[in-house]
Amino acid sequence: MAVVTIPKGPTIRLSDLDLRFSKEIKRLAGTDFHACLQCRSCSSGCPFSDYMDYMPNGVMRLVQLGLKAEALACNTIWICVGCHTCTIQCPMAIDIPGVMDALRERALAEHVDIIEPDILNFHREVLSSIERYGRTHKLEIMMRYKLKKFDLLSDLNVGMRMMAKRKLDLTPSRVERVGDVKKLFQE
Repeated sequence: MAVVTIPKGPTIRLSDLDLRFSKEIKRLAGTDFHACLQCRSCSSGCPFSDYMDYMPNGVMRLVQLGLKAEALACNTIWICVGCHTCTIQCPMAIDIPGVMDALRERALAEHVDIIEPDILNFHREVLSSIERYGRTHKLEIMMRYKLKKFDLLSDLNVGMRMMAKRKLDLTPSRVERVGDVKKLFQE
């Protein structure tokens, strides 16, 4: 039987490949990740790659091969914050955050265990901020997230340094037509 070895992963039998899954993610993401050249430009530019079990290009390979269980169970899909640094770096202009969104959607629909503690709550806070203001208010997101965890002080030094460098705004900025954004959430 033919086998495939995935970096940082197990040896996979060809019978484990699910090409229907690959087609479904392509449809949900609206991007052709099969164009990925495995050049690793996305991974070298990702500011969160140190915390991922698979680099973004590795996730693209998992999905290309239809390795559903591995793709849905990896922590990378939850660590990705959708900053689009990877897409900017990609010579094929693949919407990698769109693929990560599609994978998160499938993981939730299939009740896959999320291995990153509280990451889903963090994503919910980000979406809630976008719904309220039309964009993210990072300070409020972190405060709400930390309050829910009863952990206000563990990152206080980082927050203070970010505020000193003007990376966190005290008050949220809003888009002009917040109502239009709220309608998207209702749909």
